[in-house]
Parts: sequence; structure tokens; C-alpha cells
Amino acid sequence: MSKNRQELRGTVQKIIEPVFPGEVEKAEIRVNGADPLYREIRIENVVTDAEGKKAGLKDGAEVAVIVETDSSAPTEKPDSI
Repeated sequence: MSKNRQELRGTVQKIIEPVFPGEVEKAEIRVNGADPLYREIRIENVVTDAEGKKAGLKDGAEVAVIVETDSSAPTEKPDSI
């Protein structure tokens, strides 16, 4: 099944420590090119490195934000968009 995807660049703005024990640390990412209201996203600060080991992001890190879906989800858009 083919995939449809869009890649955006972003920057880690800050690492948010958990407020309560047992919660997960979060990374706040500023997504370049997103609408102002939706520019920041927060994700769990757990990523996988090139060797498959768990790692964490740090302030100022440049990241790629990838939106991906299978081929059955999107609809066709006219060429004028």
C-alpha cells in the first residue's frame, strides 16, 4: 500500500518536566509553516536513534515532523492548490 506524506521542519522549544510522578516528560516543538494557532505541538520526549535505542530530544534540536497516511485516506486536490 502506498503512503502519502508531508514533511515539515521544526525546532524543540523546551522540554517540559512531568508535574506528577509517573507522567512522561514532553518536548514542545514549534512547527515551521503551521498556522499560528497550531504552531506548537507537544509529544512524549522519547525517540529512537539510528541504532534503535531510546533517546530524548533537547532544547534547540532541529526536527522533522512527518504527517503520513495510507493511500486510501486522502482525496484528490485540483492542480490549482
